Amino acid sequence: MSNQSTGVLERLFHLSENNTTVKRECLAGLTTFVSMAYILFVNPIILGDAGMDAGAVFTATALSAIMGCLLMGFLANYPIAIAPGLGDNAFFTYSVVLAMGIPWQQAMGGVFVASILFTLVSLFKIREIIIDAIPQDLKYAMAAGIGIFISFVGLQGGGIVVSDPSSLVAIGSFKVPTTWLTIFGLFVTAILMAKKVPGSIFYGIVLTAIMGLVTQIIPPPESIIFMAPSLAPTFGIGVSNMTSILSDPQMWAVVVIFFLVAFFDTAGTLIGLAQQAGIMRNGKMPRIGRALMADSLSMLGGAVMGTTPTAAYVESSAGIAVGARTGLTAIVVAVLFAFSMIFSPLLAVVTAQVTAPALIIVGVLMTSSLREIHWDQFEVAFPAFMVIIGMPLTFNISYGIAFGFLFYPILMMIAGRRKELNPLIWVMFVLFLVLLYTLTMLKF
Repeated sequence: MSNQSTGVLERLFHLSENNTTVKRECLAGLTTFVSMAYILFVNPIILGDAGMDAGAVFTATALSAIMGCLLMGFLANYPIAIAPGLGDNAFFTYSVVLAMGIPWQQAMGGVFVASILFTLVSLFKIREIIIDAIPQDLKYAMAAGIGIFISFVGLQGGGIVVSDPSSLVAIGSFKVPTTWLTIFGLFVTAILMAKKVPGSIFYGIVLTAIMGLVTQIIPPPESIIFMAPSLAPTFGIGVSNMTSILSDPQMWAVVVIFFLVAFFDTAGTLIGLAQQAGIMRNGKMPRIGRALMADSLSMLGGAVMGTTPTAAYVESSAGIAVGARTGLTAIVVAVLFAFSMIFSPLLAVVTAQVTAPALIIVGVLMTSSLREIHWDQFEVAFPAFMVIIGMPLTFNISYGIAFGFLFYPILMMIAGRRKELNPLIWVMFVLFLVLLYTLTMLKF
């Protein structure tokens, strides 16, 4: 790369100020991308079950990720990737469309309305004010909880932990070759980390993929280039169906849930990742308003193109662990998503078993924030613990945050520390009560 190009990148992303380099940011971007590329295949499958065109969803997924990552990189200069969230798509398909019997076109109208509300609260800095009001101990708990959560995702994706009807979870079968591939990757990556090799997590992913191809556990791709499908079957459907909420009371509940889950899911993820990257300053995130606006606009764009809400990706932690510190990492992720639209067959090599070791090890790095929590103060320790344990056990970041906020204000009052409570804590208390109640009513 020429000195002129490096100078432009330096001015845009302040690389030296953040103690990083172009090479490190590019490597981190590649690591983040391969850790989250699964969404390109998972999202069309899940939304396809709702009756949506899988090819169009693939293209919408890639385009919304490109939009989100570019906005995050240029607006906020954060090394955090954005793409359609895993979990929102499942709620859309299995709870809203299949369980409630709402056509996907109307449900997408609900997503579009929620995204408009989401953008408005970001524009007026309401989200920023609420995130700043979150107590520091709970912010540390969010980082640790997300770390355990993504480690659990890795253990599950790699086949080391499986579901069990009697005990909910159990150890996986070692007769399955893909499980051994995960174990191989875990040992290789852990050894590289212990030896402090720069880019250990990325090299671990590469070596695991190569081992999978050599042992034929991972089949080689059938082709290299495949043109992206048309966006026509889903484009603008949410916009044309947004008025459906006026005739169907159920749609209001759908809008509220999408709004609240997207609000707190991204808030928790941003805080956890910023904590890991060392971005936090006196308990606050610089430029958080821009980061939240990037997230909101990408959600709005995704709803127009035909996909469920976008979110900040916890897999960004893999890139941060490699050394990502600026928005250049997010830009690299956007470029790779653009390439993936024509080189999608190659992504089939990066299976869940290949990325699982990276997620497990990143969890170790993120849980280091546990040492910052005031465990000697029970009124703080218990809500923090509920956040940490709630995320992996409910398989949802928002639920974990909700558990913490339902206990925090009450215990702080009982402990005689009412004056330390920000009034917005009570607002969040009520919001989480509404969220949990509404979700429970829809589920059961």
